[in-house]
Amino acid sequence: MTTATSAIAETYERDGFVFPIDIVSEAEAKEIRADLEAGEKELADRPDELSMLHSYPDRLLPSFDKLIRNQKLIAAASQILGPDLMVWSSGLFIKEANTPSYVTWHQDLTYWGLDDAEEVTAWFALSHSNIESGCMRFVPGSQKKQLVPHVDSFAEGNLLSRGQEVAVEVDDADAVDVILKPGQASFHHGHLFHASGPNKTGDRRIGAAIRYIKPSMKQRSGDKSVVAHVAGEDRYGNFTVADAPKGRLLESNFALCRTDMAIKSRVLYEGAEQSGGKRYRQER
Repeated sequence: MTTATSAIAETYERDGFVFPIDIVSEAEAKEIRADLEAGEKELADRPDELSMLHSYPDRLLPSFDKLIRNQKLIAAASQILGPDLMVWSSGLFIKEANTPSYVTWHQDLTYWGLDDAEEVTAWFALSHSNIESGCMRFVPGSQKKQLVPHVDSFAEGNLLSRGQEVAVEVDDADAVDVILKPGQASFHHGHLFHASGPNKTGDRRIGAAIRYIKPSMKQRSGDKSVVAHVAGEDRYGNFTVADAPKGRLLESNFALCRTDMAIKSRVLYEGAEQSGGKRYRQER
């Protein structure tokens, strides 16, 4: 059953998440996925640019820029954060068919270098996300723990940038399976414990994690990372606001992504004992 917009704030405040919310039809989700996969094919022999496509789909594909500005997503995010919204990032999480990739229990805001928690992640399903395909799992109420210590594994199969994992015990029995159809989304708090298992199906499991923030947020480092301004006003100027892409996979937009990669790589891997993470690293 799809959650009514009027109930989003109440449910989110209690549980730290809300789902499912209908955003686009399955047919529209299929079109967005097709555009992504066409881009992947075009960049198949350009690994650096392919990596950027997975980290910055909204900067490189107009279809994804349109998605992050979808009024149903904006309406839901506004129920949580208010009318002024930016998108800090919109990276893809892809589990190929019948692969062991997974995500350990973690909290999103651990390594983002932001000065506050005025953020919500909309996880938009481009394919079926269910138990068999390795859907996300949330621990209700865990957002109230604030940030807890994490450890880095840099494990090969872990999709997270540093293979990070909470350094506290999590009872798996407390978790809720976040089952979504293509075109639906969930919203979760940046302090919420969440994880996901491997994809045991014959199709890719593809999701876009769209991170909405208030413009009052800023990078603690003082860097002005690249964002999209998608609703309301920006009265702060804490970020570099990018224009919507004027075409697919344009070199000017790849250049913008490279600029932001330098910032996010420095922020996300600060204090790490090794390099080689999966996000914002150019392939070699």
